[in-house]
Amino acid sequence: MMADPATVFSALAEIIYQGANPAEIYAAICVAATLIVPGCDHASMLVKTNDRYVTVGASDRLAQRVDEIERRAGDGPCIDAIEEEAPQIEPDLTTPSQWPKFAAALVAETPVRGAMGFRLQIDKRKAAALNLFADAPNRFDTESAGRAAVLASFASVAVNAVAHGEDAASLRRGLLSNREIGKAVGMLMLLYDMTEDHAFDVLRRHSQSLNIKLADVARKVIENRGQLPSHAQ
Repeated sequence: MMADPATVFSALAEIIYQGANPAEIYAAICVAATLIVPGCDHASMLVKTNDRYVTVGASDRLAQRVDEIERRAGDGPCIDAIEEEAPQIEPDLTTPSQWPKFAAALVAETPVRGAMGFRLQIDKRKAAALNLFADAPNRFDTESAGRAAVLASFASVAVNAVAHGEDAASLRRGLLSNREIGKAVGMLMLLYDMTEDHAFDVLRRHSQSLNIKLADVARKVIENRGQLPSHAQ
């Protein structure tokens, strides 16, 4: 049974407001993934800095092990999420995969059978990915991807805010608006078969056209169950 996302996000925000160190925040985000994303048994956060991939947070030792296998293979959903700047979703790694070396090692060495990777933008010099793993094939579905996208958006704002020393009030506003934007992007992706970039661009263009904040457009999309706002609204 999944935890209530609102409760988990509130707990995450509290950890951040209390001034937890980055390692604690990264670990908490990974644990949160296992609580609110359907099918997720393990999660990690992989950061690329100076052309090296480093695991900065994980829900458990197995998640760290998967990252080690991916680094050894030289490719996989987490690395590709960073390099291709697009979500990578592979529900069944036991079938022919775009990462045959990674998939073969993963299946041989771990119980993991499905993986997703979502890119996080930390700053101009660093990029990262939130990585989610399932112990059975085909446990990741559209709901899993939507919730993971929301958590990745939340994580991006949290990590950046902490890195830049924002105060609690600014951080709270940023987390709330970005959570809504992430949820709206996820809804558009699922309802209209859009890529993440296309969905975000649709929100941005509506924001400019209607002359309202991006977060307000996202809020209306959520309230209207995926319907984009019009001038009449």
